[in-house]
Amino acid sequence: MPGYDRHFAICEGLGIRMIPVALTGAGPDMAAVERLVGDDPTIKGIWCVPKYSNPSGEIYAPEAVRRLAAMPTAAPDFRIFWDNAYAVHHLTETRHGLANLLEACARHGHADRALVFASTSKITFAGAGLALMAASPANLAWFERHLSRRTIGPDKLNQLRHVKLLQDAAGIDQLMDRHRRLLAPKFRAVDDVLTRHLEGCGVASWSKPAGGYFVSLDVATGSAKRVVALAADAGIALVPAGRTFPYGDDPRDANIRLAPSFPSVGEVAEAVEGVALAVLLAASEALLRSHNQEAVA
Repeated sequence: MPGYDRHFAICEGLGIRMIPVALTGAGPDMAAVERLVGDDPTIKGIWCVPKYSNPSGEIYAPEAVRRLAAMPTAAPDFRIFWDNAYAVHHLTETRHGLANLLEACARHGHADRALVFASTSKITFAGAGLALMAASPANLAWFERHLSRRTIGPDKLNQLRHVKLLQDAAGIDQLMDRHRRLLAPKFRAVDDVLTRHLEGCGVASWSKPAGGYFVSLDVATGSAKRVVALAADAGIALVPAGRTFPYGDDPRDANIRLAPSFPSVGEVAEAVEGVALAVLLAASEALLRSHNQEAVA
């Protein structure tokens, strides 16, 4: 954690119990993952956004990928749901790579462990693009049996549109370079404003992602909901605090996901000014409460 609220909604809607695991900066805490999946046969899978994670911008290190592929699991049908949604969504000129999970799973004798997902949702049109899935031959055969009952076939005209537009990997890179030129200044504006107001204050930290669509902002423990409320009072809409944790429950009430992709650069800078001031005000309020409680005690 923090993670993607749509994954949480899917699991909650299906009645699947969720267990948060911390991110380390190079992927999940693998010692915790290995302990959990090795001991409990009711743990059937793990959600991963392995590149430019939502919202932290995490890029899984090769060693984390290897351990996910190789680890013993108490459940013989354990699956890794590898949501590589931001694979080509770079914010710098460096196109960061990612170890191949399917190959790693096959190499370690767990060919059926990985289910890999992606889409063109943030490449072409959200809700009108192409969804992609990669898996072992056995998993693909299983999936196709179920899919064939749902639909006679895919939207072949839309597939053709995408082929004609994107053509090949070089075409995708060229399009995403144009995306980057639009998005990177907005992310720089977020970092510039937060740095100017909050650096060195000891009340907040934030990610500096190399790709993806989000900035993960951690504020003083117990104050994220207050920051969101203060921002709302100033006319700034933020994702509700807690949304980046299962069941909407951030145990520290500290994490806020910032999504600067839609507004203009000027609007982003103005909004983040308000967010930074809300962070300072909420931290000041918490400090005053603490001092007052100590004085009473």
